[in-house]
Amino acid sequence: MRSLSVSMPRDLLGIEGLPAASISALLDLSETYIDTNRSLVKRRDTLSGRTVINLFFEASTRTRTSFEVAAKRLGADVINMEVAASSVRKGETLLDTAMTLNAMLPDALVVRHHDSGAVNLLAQKVNCSVINGGDGQHEHPTQALLDALTIRRRKGKLEGLLVAICGDILHSRVARSNIHLLKTMGAQVRVVGPATLMPTDIDRLGVEVHYSMRTGLKDVDIVMMLRLQTERMSGSFVPSVSEYFRFFGLDEEKMKVTRAGALIMHPGPMNRGVEIDSAVADDLQRSVIHEQVEMGVAVRMACLDALIGGRRNALPGAA
Repeated sequence: MRSLSVSMPRDLLGIEGLPAASISALLDLSETYIDTNRSLVKRRDTLSGRTVINLFFEASTRTRTSFEVAAKRLGADVINMEVAASSVRKGETLLDTAMTLNAMLPDALVVRHHDSGAVNLLAQKVNCSVINGGDGQHEHPTQALLDALTIRRRKGKLEGLLVAICGDILHSRVARSNIHLLKTMGAQVRVVGPATLMPTDIDRLGVEVHYSMRTGLKDVDIVMMLRLQTERMSGSFVPSVSEYFRFFGLDEEKMKVTRAGALIMHPGPMNRGVEIDSAVADDLQRSVIHEQVEMGVAVRMACLDALIGGRRNALPGAA
């Protein structure tokens, strides 16, 4: 198994501030786990004797399952905390839960929480590694890494590509992590969506802002669609679903202005007929949505390996 050329710090809480060398090293390590996952015998003993706890305060299928599969394929013991049935529902605070789990001496916590910054706070109170599985509207670092791996494998690079991230930018932690990663790796990023779903301070992230799919998708190499996160919305952000799809849903007509060979991405779950049409979502030549899921397991194996597999504390810029 190829070793990591640079080591990770204790935690992976976000992409912002992570050096390009560390991102590249994680992607390179992820590449080796793709071969592992495609082999007949997928299990390794890299994390034998280690314990990983998945602590999800928000519902998740893809991310939680992906982390579980990743940890088990590395030989770790995995515990999935059912928060809905835990002491949190009885009034226990996040920090009380953290301290209780910390006393069990796990090696890593994978945490998803509905409040931005909650995972960072928890990481300050425990002795093990913490991986951010998505916190509020803040970040989702492993999603950005798996997206980058998918793009790099298809396009051979990240630097110089033009990427359009489209839809509900305001509520999307996926958008934020991808912006940080893509900019760090030398890609040009556009964000496309209605003004009501665009953060007021989005300009500070160094992206082009477009309020039209026709201009936003012009000559792009990658179209990354986002779902409408209605669970985070209070009030009306779009006139109607049909109107939203008409102007901002991805379909064959809107794809015509992209560069030849442009890829279609979506972090899932997809709302067909809302932000994406089935014809483009299922396009075997351009859509890499299912590849993203496969890359997710490899990336999360790499992150767990880098954090608790014995190669850490030499990451450029790491505390």
